[in-house]
Amino acid sequence: MWFLWKLMTAWPLRVAPWAVGLFLSAATLPAAPASRPPTCSAAAGPAASFNAQITPLLEKYCFSCHGHGKKKGDLMLDAYTSVAGAANDPHVWQKVLENLRTRVMPPEKKPQPSDKERELLVRWIETEVFHCDCNHPDPGRVTLRRLNRTEYNNTIRDLVGVKFQPAEVCPADDSGYGFDNIGDVLSLPPVLMEKYLAAATRILDAALLTEDPRAARLRRFDAADLEGSAPGEAVESGGRRLAREGDIKVQFHFPAPGEYILRARAYGEQFGPDPARMTLSLGTNLLRTFDVPVEAGNSQAYEVRCRVEAGSRPFAAAYINNLVNQTDKDPKKRGDRNLIVEYLEIEGPVDRPLPPVPETHRRVFFRDPTPTNHLDYAREALSRFAARAYRRPVQPGELDRLMVLVRRGLSQHDTFEQSVKTALSAVLISPHFLFRGEMQPEPDNPKSTHLIGEYALAARLSYFLWSSLPDEELSRLAEAGRLRKELAPQVRRMLRDPRAQALVDNFAGQWLQLRNLRIVTPDAVTFPGFDEPLRAAMETETQLFFEHILRGDRSVLEFLNGDYSFVNERLARHYGLPGVQGPEFRKVSLRRTGRGGILTQGAILTLTSNPTRTSPVKRGKYVLENLLGTPPPPPPPNVPELKEVKLTGSLRQRLEQHRENALCASCHSRMDPLGFGLENFDGIGAWRTKDGQFPIDPAGQLVSGESFKGASDLTAILAKSKRPEFVRCLSEKMLIYALGRGLEFYDKCAVESISRGLAGHHYRFSALILEIVNSVPFQQRRGDRVGTVATSGTATPESAAGLP
Repeated sequence: MWFLWKLMTAWPLRVAPWAVGLFLSAATLPAAPASRPPTCSAAAGPAASFNAQITPLLEKYCFSCHGHGKKKGDLMLDAYTSVAGAANDPHVWQKVLENLRTRVMPPEKKPQPSDKERELLVRWIETEVFHCDCNHPDPGRVTLRRLNRTEYNNTIRDLVGVKFQPAEVCPADDSGYGFDNIGDVLSLPPVLMEKYLAAATRILDAALLTEDPRAARLRRFDAADLEGSAPGEAVESGGRRLAREGDIKVQFHFPAPGEYILRARAYGEQFGPDPARMTLSLGTNLLRTFDVPVEAGNSQAYEVRCRVEAGSRPFAAAYINNLVNQTDKDPKKRGDRNLIVEYLEIEGPVDRPLPPVPETHRRVFFRDPTPTNHLDYAREALSRFAARAYRRPVQPGELDRLMVLVRRGLSQHDTFEQSVKTALSAVLISPHFLFRGEMQPEPDNPKSTHLIGEYALAARLSYFLWSSLPDEELSRLAEAGRLRKELAPQVRRMLRDPRAQALVDNFAGQWLQLRNLRIVTPDAVTFPGFDEPLRAAMETETQLFFEHILRGDRSVLEFLNGDYSFVNERLARHYGLPGVQGPEFRKVSLRRTGRGGILTQGAILTLTSNPTRTSPVKRGKYVLENLLGTPPPPPPPNVPELKEVKLTGSLRQRLEQHRENALCASCHSRMDPLGFGLENFDGIGAWRTKDGQFPIDPAGQLVSGESFKGASDLTAILAKSKRPEFVRCLSEKMLIYALGRGLEFYDKCAVESISRGLAGHHYRFSALILEIVNSVPFQQRRGDRVGTVATSGTATPESAAGLP
């Protein structure tokens, strides 16, 4: 099948090095909307003077750790002596900006800038370092990207209709920025191309009937291969000449009782006044006698329809009126009458309906072709299929190349369906199917921005919400140029659709790291109650919780403080919740139970624990990374693990001793209080009041000053005091997932707009989706410099931006 790939990729397009030669030129695609140049300038407001205003603030609050020869966290801020120098390191200042906003820096025990001073520093970074102009935002660019395994399976499901998951045999996808749909890491190694070639064959073999279904109950036996009592010989035209009276027969096993058609195709060699006569018999029963007057070249089928019981018996054709005269003195009276039998045939049982044509077959072959319109029908079927597969109209030249394969198959005597199937295989290994992307008028001009086309918008929307291709309604609206105007009702329709389960499985599964629950291994001695049914129940609880917020269009703040959950008997017993029986999951109230939101669910608590004990550090880090968007920096080198140093007392006391190391204190002061607020839950999420012999103390204070007494207080603080951070973090995570790329400093305009819109609509889940779908990065794109390099492995901001 390699020639299919070569045929479909015989034209160039400049893309990342690993994908050179995989894409069509812009001339083969519908024209993109006209571009408009962006206006990039600093945001409105007075610019702060670097030397007069900014440097004194940095010296006053930052240089004691990050200047004057000190390089804490591998950062020296006094190395920046001008705005231009700072602008050359935007990702450094992005981190500084985050720490200023969240009040992580300066550290708690260091002098703190006033709100006015902090605001001045933040505004300076945004306007002078980043040059962000939210009136004319940069939409960024997304690498043309391969469908990941989930998207491939879902696309095949909706395109072809097969029930299995063909991509399961493919290598696992790399992840970047926490998700496995990031364009810069979805490469196409040769081994994966081989998997796609094999998958295309397997998919179409399962979906299509390439033979007439009647052939499954039709058996033909060439007479030349049959034995019998009649002497005979093969003839050049095919068949067997019966030169004397006698029969030829086949022993056949009739698989089921019913009506069968017993058939012989024959012709005669005439001599004498009578034609050759032939009988058909089954077993010892004579069925019928036929005159066979037809001459060579015009053979005819002679058949009998009869009821037959199941079992094995012989079916025979016999010659019964042989006439030969080779000794007459008059040569005109000499001759030999013979019977030539070409084949015997058994068809049936014919009184039973043919097996139904599968729905997968009817998706492609939506009607029967006539003898005169095979090629026209093949072109129409391929056009319909390829348009859905490519997520856009198919160009005439593309169909011409596919029709080459159809004609080749027909010329080699393949059936019509088999010939079309070969062309369909080419569609399924085409880069237009395997990759997603948007063509643009000036792909190498980073100053050229434009709205993406309606077909591209439909694809972005469907792969965002469904991880699959657009359905007929989206495609119809895109064709009419109305999708952009009807986004809101379409988003709400799509969120109600069962395919929106993809957001639960793929977005929530990666944002909440729920996929990792399948590989955690709590110690069997420490936690003997943990088993596979409990693991499965934990995963289902969090999935149903997320789905409830999605389907019910509830506030996303319930992720933090929702006072309900979904449990079955196994999980309820683990949580100590009474009155729940049976394996079915049901919604239960968690009021006055100490639980609420995702942080107190067994899946998250188990994920953030060590095999033998809880880990306040892991739990605190999880909150900072996944809920507040302020991940701590990696630990400094050569800091021993907790178990490697001689510490005594409760886990809390040991961690406090560990924090006495100045290298550890700054990060642990942010993580540990969050983790200790969840200490009433053991390593698999069960409630406890003691850790061994030590009583649990879940109280704490965040670095921003908020105090709490336990998990309920902590989740309330996160939902109220930390609401802006959570909303921003969730907006960032969802935008990354929707775009398939990491966020850059210029995306702050979009993130802030999404966060404001979400707050203005009571934090409803649909508002989050709509704000993202209507955002500039989702609706637009820009060009990029020539020679962008795509990477494999975990994406970094530099690689995502195309930097060396």
